[in-house]
Amino acid sequence: MQLTQAGLPQADISAREPIGTVRHDWTRAEVRALFDLPFADLMFAAQTVHRMHFDPHAVQISTLLSIKTGGCPEDCAYCPQSASYDTGVAAQKLMSCDAVLVQAEAAKSAGASRFCMGAAWRSPKDRDLDQVCAMVAGVKALGLETCATLGMLNAQQAARLRSAGLDYYNHNLDTSPDYYGEIITTRTYQDRLDTLAHVRDAGINVCCGGIVGMGESVDDRAGMIAILASLPVHPESVPINMLVQVAGTPLAGREAIDGIDFVRTIAVARITMPKSMVRLSAGREDMSAETQALCFLAGANSIFYGAKLLTTPNPAPDRDRALMDRLGLVPLRG
Repeated sequence: MQLTQAGLPQADISAREPIGTVRHDWTRAEVRALFDLPFADLMFAAQTVHRMHFDPHAVQISTLLSIKTGGCPEDCAYCPQSASYDTGVAAQKLMSCDAVLVQAEAAKSAGASRFCMGAAWRSPKDRDLDQVCAMVAGVKALGLETCATLGMLNAQQAARLRSAGLDYYNHNLDTSPDYYGEIITTRTYQDRLDTLAHVRDAGINVCCGGIVGMGESVDDRAGMIAILASLPVHPESVPINMLVQVAGTPLAGREAIDGIDFVRTIAVARITMPKSMVRLSAGREDMSAETQALCFLAGANSIFYGAKLLTTPNPAPDRDRALMDRLGLVPLRG
């Protein structure tokens, strides 16, 4: 891949729109070419695209709460909440609406603008959805953006959540179609795409990304991002997770992904989905301040705030505040 006079990588995409333009026809080869750029060129391109569409100093603060923990029938190889693995995570019942709203109030007081609720289900039962809809309405009434991740949805369930006021629905692709079978066997890639379509058709914003460091190749990372960047509408939020290795899961003991390779994934997501919020998600507890700083430079502009992400560790709030102060970052408002 060569560079334009402005210093931005164009080469294989030179016949298409200029870099920073929203496109929906990214090929895997084009995305892989971005991964292969010299690091300085990739970072320059990502930061340039980021500044076209966002305040480079603002970071959206979100809080994620596990409203129903453990006992999931899926066999996702990374997940400590799967009933298939002995990870020490006990199955719990769905939280009460009042208990969730207490947590949402605390998140808002701590500076969060979005409150995400996660439940360890393959898909929600209608009786459970009644309670979740009440939670969504209550959180919305607090003035927070609402997000949920509940597993697979059908069209009717997505419509109900939208009527309750749900702003975002998270349902990750996790990895490329080629590597997917190495990670999950209890639902198909098409199942995930179908849920995304139901969410989009219901008028809910899509939150969809993946996990890196699961043993996948760079081609797999390129394949996942190419699919996300070729959806008819890009996900409004793209979480990029670094695998958190949990004892008892099949992926425990894998060689950790190199930090620079992780930063490259953030940068390629920013370039290919210019207007999406790119969320620096799971794995930050094990990242140095320098790695996180490079991720923000590469275009990440959203984090989860709080000491826990569902059941895995997350940096303590005072550590995040100190890092943001050092980098001159401020919470995104409104």
